[in-house]
Amino acid sequence: MPGSDAAIDRRNLWTFGVGTTGRDMVYTLVSIYLVYFLSDVLRPPTAEFLWASSLILAARLFDAVADIVMGAVVDNTRSRWGHYKPWIAGGVVASALFTVLLFADLGLSGVWFVVGFALVYLFWSLSWTANDIPYWSLLPALTLDQKQRERFGAVSKIFATIGLFVVVVAVIPVTGALAGTFGQVRAWTVFAIALVVIMLASQAITLFGVREPGFVVEQERTSVRELAKVVFGNDQLLWTAVAMVLFMTGYLTTTTFGTYYFKYVYGDEGMYSPFAAVLVASQLLGFAVFPALSKRFPRRRLYTMATGLILVGYVVFFFAPTQIAFIAVAGLLLFIGDAFITLLMLVFLTDTIEYGQWKLGRRNGAVTFALQPFINKVGAALSTQMVAVAIVIAGVNPDRPADTSASGLLTIKIGMLVLPPILVLVGYLIYRAKYRIDEEFYARIVADLKDRGQLH
Repeated sequence: MPGSDAAIDRRNLWTFGVGTTGRDMVYTLVSIYLVYFLSDVLRPPTAEFLWASSLILAARLFDAVADIVMGAVVDNTRSRWGHYKPWIAGGVVASALFTVLLFADLGLSGVWFVVGFALVYLFWSLSWTANDIPYWSLLPALTLDQKQRERFGAVSKIFATIGLFVVVVAVIPVTGALAGTFGQVRAWTVFAIALVVIMLASQAITLFGVREPGFVVEQERTSVRELAKVVFGNDQLLWTAVAMVLFMTGYLTTTTFGTYYFKYVYGDEGMYSPFAAVLVASQLLGFAVFPALSKRFPRRRLYTMATGLILVGYVVFFFAPTQIAFIAVAGLLLFIGDAFITLLMLVFLTDTIEYGQWKLGRRNGAVTFALQPFINKVGAALSTQMVAVAIVIAGVNPDRPADTSASGLLTIKIGMLVLPPILVLVGYLIYRAKYRIDEEFYARIVADLKDRGQLH
């Protein structure tokens, strides 16, 4: 049996991890490049653009709240395929359709453009939630071992970063090349179609490959009334969520500004792809070395080290001349630190599931993990709005990038390189003050749950 358990663990490790590849390709396209597609490719009038970007904010905030309800739905699901897989399958098919519609010209204008865009985006966001919550909720259902969870998290994030790498490196040159055949807007539609095909294929590997062990004792369904207790009664979950929202808002603001920085501040849009390659290589390096470092250092020290790398990276980036070598060094520091914190946040959130079960007497893995897409959406919503407002204030002209004023360029730099590190630092300080599930406390929690008969 030990041998078979080890074989299942290995199978789950890779088939779960591969599933993130296509998902993160699509998520990167939407979260980072949707505003760019609107402002510099589709180019609606300024008023329509601002309305559309504001409705992205509203839709993300609405859907973020709906995530919690979706978590309860997943926890309450009983099927021959388990809690998670039916929702993973249905959600990925629906989100594939709406992704293509987001990056297409639907021939609408004026009020109808704003309404149509808002509806498509809302449906994309809801269908993404239906896939995202059960997908990540599956991770803590595969093992109780903290180090094994770190391994699962690291491998899944490596595959996710490969997906991100493909998009950030390819999006500008590939859509540019396709524009000669299809036109600029349809080139982005074709690119989106290619990404959703990859997403469907990689998710199929997870759906058919993962085998879920049965170490969790079945419990009663969670009612809607009990949701507030599940979320607000878990203090460690709430503090983790606050720290993560601040970090994600800062991180996504910087990455969303990237295309604008190289087009308007750096003056060479073509250099975005080489920089993006450095960015993603840095994240891959961070995810690859994290398991080894986690054996030598406690999580708290790793978080401190990562925050230090990020802050130094922002300082170097802000004061660096517009030369790719200096910017690449800054990107290396920023995104190695980012990789560490992204993975740490994932395992912090995972451990709050057992904490919540220990404190409240009820295990709600999907409701707990609903906070992850909630956090990502709130961070993406806030960052998208910050970027949209900043580029309007900066007065950029997609047809004449060189005409941007000095004050406009400074606005982009401040939005990209000053506000984000402040958010990252505040998130770190909240974690240091409030998060207390260290390795010893977690071991005590699991032992207590087993004594109570709530875990096998």
